[in-house]
Amino acid sequence: MEVFHWNCARPLVMGILNVTPDSFADGGRSVDVASAIAHARRMAEAGADIIDVGGESTRPGAPAVSTAEELRRVLPVIQQLADLPVSVDTTKAAVAERALAAGARIVNDISALRQDAGMVPVVRDFGAGVVLMHMQGVPATMQENPQYFDVVREVREFLALRIAFAMAGGVKKSQIAVDPGLGFGKTADHNRQLLVGLEQFATLGCPILVGASRKSFIGQLLNRPVPDRLAGSLAVAAWAVLRGAQVVRVHDVAETVDVVRMIAALRQTN
Repeated sequence: MEVFHWNCARPLVMGILNVTPDSFADGGRSVDVASAIAHARRMAEAGADIIDVGGESTRPGAPAVSTAEELRRVLPVIQQLADLPVSVDTTKAAVAERALAAGARIVNDISALRQDAGMVPVVRDFGAGVVLMHMQGVPATMQENPQYFDVVREVREFLALRIAFAMAGGVKKSQIAVDPGLGFGKTADHNRQLLVGLEQFATLGCPILVGASRKSFIGQLLNRPVPDRLAGSLAVAAWAVLRGAQVVRVHDVAETVDVVRMIAALRQTN
């Protein structure tokens, strides 16, 4: 078994592939298998380093989806994308196990291994990459009244504990990336503080993933509806990379790839 290790010699672009009818930014656009596969291949051609396949919406207020339904949505897609670097966006060990067996290499777990006790052995036994994300509450209620005393410190301490938990279960640190969870139980100001303090997460010793694409805090700060948040999303992606993010999770792959490549080119001139 080859153990996955994050290779972040340059910032990576993770393209979002939601095979759901109700995701906040693109719900319903890639529900059928053929459309999902075509969209994934367009993202790969545009420069996506990873395709993140999700079968359960995690937007604020989203209802839970059964294991059977989530598998029905994601497995046929992942099976057809085995030639691409694929992650599965799930909190369920059964879904992760089947997705990894079908060719996925990364588990993107918004619960940071808290929701399903079986997730750690699945990640360990497959030698998969794993993204540990911070979330206050659960998607159904997380935006009702999020509160922190010091959001950067609290999120960082939480992620440090989850790294230790994963490693205690046999997951190697080189398999782990961390995500501060913008929009997951945070106000617009909490998200802004996390982005300003992003460099503090580097001390965790794992790649930092930032997923801000088209999120509501961008709409709130710029007074823009979801279809008009490209410029704000690109600004956050650029800021995140300059502040140390090694992975940006986005809907608009081609434009973000240009941003990341331009930053890399400018850095080389120093």
